[in-house]
Amino acid sequence: MPNVVVVVPTYNEIENISTIVGRLRQAVPRAHVLIVDDSSPDGTGERADELASTDPGVSVLHRAKKEGLGKAYLAGFAVALDGGYDYIVEIDADGSHDPTDLPAMIKLAKAGNDLVIGSRWVDGGSVKNWPWFRHSVSRAGNAYARTILGSHISDLTAGYRVFRASALRELGLDGVSSQGYCFQVELAWNLERAGYRVTEHPITFVERSTGRSKMHAGIVAEALLRVTGWGLAATLKAVRR
Repeated sequence: MPNVVVVVPTYNEIENISTIVGRLRQAVPRAHVLIVDDSSPDGTGERADELASTDPGVSVLHRAKKEGLGKAYLAGFAVALDGGYDYIVEIDADGSHDPTDLPAMIKLAKAGNDLVIGSRWVDGGSVKNWPWFRHSVSRAGNAYARTILGSHISDLTAGYRVFRASALRELGLDGVSSQGYCFQVELAWNLERAGYRVTEHPITFVERSTGRSKMHAGIVAEALLRVTGWGLAATLKAVRR
């Protein structure tokens, strides 16, 4: 049985799902691919079922409704942990993350790191085809989160990751409350402050060429409010000691 599972959350990604699964199967042929579809109205779930029907290395988890990226990943993680996999991968369905980076990232996890982040904001990392505004928002958002949370992670919002399953199991996921992209910040910070080993691997993030981005102002607002709240709570707790 493969010891690596790649969790791919989808919502209206019918234009991209076949391509990303094909690229994953080429880059890490021994890994299992788990597609988590939130009842996409565009037929993504049906296309995922077609892929799974012809490839035993692909499976699909259908969810009843769209509840946010965090909920989708937690559902996928639960399946992965129950399945006994040693390493759990996060990757976007839109092709913005290059699967050829995965062998190196998995190697870092097998070397003893509990979380390996595919990072845009470390030496060697980069972003392609982003407008200057989104580039600035991501840079500023990561700097703010890093400062207020006292984190040493350069790309807290990154969505390309390899987790050691045992670390997620020990940490426990019941307390993870974020539903949007802030889920990425919360989980990485929880692992970091609990003393787990976190490292970053430089990647080139390429903006999607087909389909619509799920990023919107509400996601940014949720992240800002939650990160500020976590930082203030951590500061007050430290002062009271």
